Amino acid sequence: MLFEYLLETYGQNEPIFVSDIRYKDWSTNYIRQQIKKLTDEGKLRRYDTGIYFIPKPSPFRSGSQLSRDKVITQKYLTDNGKLCGYVGGIMFANQLGLTTQVPMICEVTTNKATNDYREVKLASSVIALRRPRLPVTESNYKQLQLLDLLKDIDFLSEEEGDEQKRRIVSYMKSNGLTFRDLEQYLPYYPDRLFRNMYEVGLLNGLSS
Repeated sequence: MLFEYLLETYGQNEPIFVSDIRYKDWSTNYIRQQIKKLTDEGKLRRYDTGIYFIPKPSPFRSGSQLSRDKVITQKYLTDNGKLCGYVGGIMFANQLGLTTQVPMICEVTTNKATNDYREVKLASSVIALRRPRLPVTESNYKQLQLLDLLKDIDFLSEEEGDEQKRRIVSYMKSNGLTFRDLEQYLPYYPDRLFRNMYEVGLLNGLSS
């Protein structure tokens, strides 16, 4: 019956955090015992400590896999259904087309971080957790994510000059961001952000 509950609640190839499971009046220890039993039977697969998923049928010997991005989203980027973090660093720069580098470490800024910087293992990946400069919300995460990028753009971006500017401005326009949207958060950042924004062309009215 626990398996049917998990299948109905989470579906296939979705992360299941054992600590989140509430089923009947079962104790946490008993739930863990039943999770182990379902795993031994092949109905569940273990992704990492305390994280499981129900695999979809697959023609491949290795079977279906759980997406790391799904785990990161649920573990670090949301809290009770509310957004509380964002991906940054080289991964975000790659998404904007500013670099072709594929990061070995996924950098995440999240309200759940308790230190300014800490690296943790997640299955075979390393996740760098950063504490935000102010609490991340649905209404400010794009601004903070972009400002973090601009603060470090001189070593995150392979593109330079007009092409760099074009990609950033294109991202801002597609996400409805203007300089005015960023302005209120500038006091939380070091002075080099202003230099970088000037060099990119965001302080001369281009994107205001």
